Amino acid sequence: MINSTRWLVKQAPLLMAAVDQNLQCRCISDTWRKEFSVPGGYDVEIPLHEFLGTIDETSLAKKIAQVFIDGESIHGLPVKLGSADDNNHGLLSAWRVQPSEDETPWVLLAATDTTDHKKALDKLIHLQTMHQLILDAAGEGVYGLDCEGNTTFVNTAATEILGWKEEEILGKPLHDIHHHSHADGTHYPREDCPIYAALKDGEVHRVDDEVFWHNNGKPVPVEYISTPIQHDGKLHGAVVMFRDISDRKRIETEREAAYQQVKCLKNALEQERDYLRDEINITVNFNDIIGESQALKRTLAQIEAVANTPASVLILGESGVGKEAIARAIHTHSNRADKPLVKVNCASIPKELFESEFFGHVRGSFTGAHRDRVGRLQLANGGTLFLDEVGEIPFDLQGKLLRALQEHEFERVGDDQTIKVDVRVVAATNRDLQAEIKASRFREDLYYRLSVFPIEVPPLRERKNDIGPLAMHFLKAYCKELGREPHCLTKQQIATLASHDWPGNIRELKNVIERTAILSTGCRLRLDLVMPSSTQAAPTVITTNDDEPTAMLTDTDIRAIEKANMIAVLNHTDWRISGTDGAAEFLGLKPSTLSYRMKGFEIERKD
Repeated sequence: MINSTRWLVKQAPLLMAAVDQNLQCRCISDTWRKEFSVPGGYDVEIPLHEFLGTIDETSLAKKIAQVFIDGESIHGLPVKLGSADDNNHGLLSAWRVQPSEDETPWVLLAATDTTDHKKALDKLIHLQTMHQLILDAAGEGVYGLDCEGNTTFVNTAATEILGWKEEEILGKPLHDIHHHSHADGTHYPREDCPIYAALKDGEVHRVDDEVFWHNNGKPVPVEYISTPIQHDGKLHGAVVMFRDISDRKRIETEREAAYQQVKCLKNALEQERDYLRDEINITVNFNDIIGESQALKRTLAQIEAVANTPASVLILGESGVGKEAIARAIHTHSNRADKPLVKVNCASIPKELFESEFFGHVRGSFTGAHRDRVGRLQLANGGTLFLDEVGEIPFDLQGKLLRALQEHEFERVGDDQTIKVDVRVVAATNRDLQAEIKASRFREDLYYRLSVFPIEVPPLRERKNDIGPLAMHFLKAYCKELGREPHCLTKQQIATLASHDWPGNIRELKNVIERTAILSTGCRLRLDLVMPSSTQAAPTVITTNDDEPTAMLTDTDIRAIEKANMIAVLNHTDWRISGTDGAAEFLGLKPSTLSYRMKGFEIERKD
């Protein structure tokens, strides 16, 4: 090698060396010598493997030898610099030089030390690996976006939740893949997307209830947060973290359904409580049908015949004969006995509330409808619906009831959902419905729907033999209720009761016996004070022809009569004390005076 070439290699600021055909280094740059402590002077003869090597030393020697043969250069070959014990890395380039044809060719080597670069690169790769492992370990899906909204990275959870593979979404707009439509399928404009909003305003955006679209085309309920990535005051993209809330939505739906069911049951129980509250204070025995008359036995035979069938029953009879007791007996002896018996007093329902009372309503369906209400028809589902005073239903509303009874379905007021029910109908009336039909006040079709099996309940005047047992039954019950010693009716008193026509029937008899129990003190049963015939004469004294009294009353008797009279007036006025048609006006007293006397007699209205 000519001296100039030697000088060029030796003075080079790079890692350079010259190798002969025997792969012996004949010249090496001072830079290489100092950097890696290569021994030797100006002219050296160092085997190639002592200052340069790779994992496969033989392979390196062959490649450099090949450069001698065909002159093909090497560029960027990874090698180890220095001795075999050194851990320095570099990239090697090699090319053949031959100043003249008569000179021996050489191979010049030039290396770049990449040790620090490789360390930094390895550290970067390690950090990337760790970051990816951390992202993949996260249970939430994570996406990275550049400033254009294109996907830059994705973790494993995101691919598992939404089904899109990494290669399918990297470099593509995230909104167009996952967020293009609302849950109902309508278009979701990109400018309205909160994820992209973070790329515009640099603010964090949280969304609690939206959907991302799975690669199978189905929506996945998610909640997510879009956080901008900023450095040195510049926006570099955003990170989107999202969570699949399908289970939460399902639990919320199930909880709402359970709540609605509990609410419905609560309303039903409240309705049943309201409907049956007036039954709480009635002694169970009062519901028994008492008597042995032939007229009553015929009625009981009809009850036994129809009770266990699904036929509708129409109970006819005068007011106070016990039509409700007959209805209860039919229900009790039917196969629906374990289901509710719901009573509807048709005469007490205002016309404007008829539909709501029978069919129920939804909240907001009309003014005052502050909550959903279960109608009595739905409340009686599976049981018996007792329509008391059915002849009082307004004519224009009878058709709606008829349809519900025929179709076994109805809609609540303000609701378009049809509710199906299985209800057995028992109706009662003291009106002549045939005459009502002729007068166009009752629908004929509704009449035939209700009167599949009519039962005529005999009045009390046709059941003379039953008056005594009924009176004894009521007297025993009232004495127990009032905490009195039990009384017995004499044969004369029973005969007196049987001689009366009882236009008010059993209801009137109960009232008479209750007043008797109230007025009777000690062992004296004062039936004479309360019988309707005795009220037509002087109530306190029975006189002879010489005007001398034959029976005088004590002060206790007089006060008892006054108390009973006061209670009767209060019941008549529905316990309204003052005002027009109030009890005070009826008795000719001041309201304050009446209130004072009521306290003296310890008169309180019973629930």
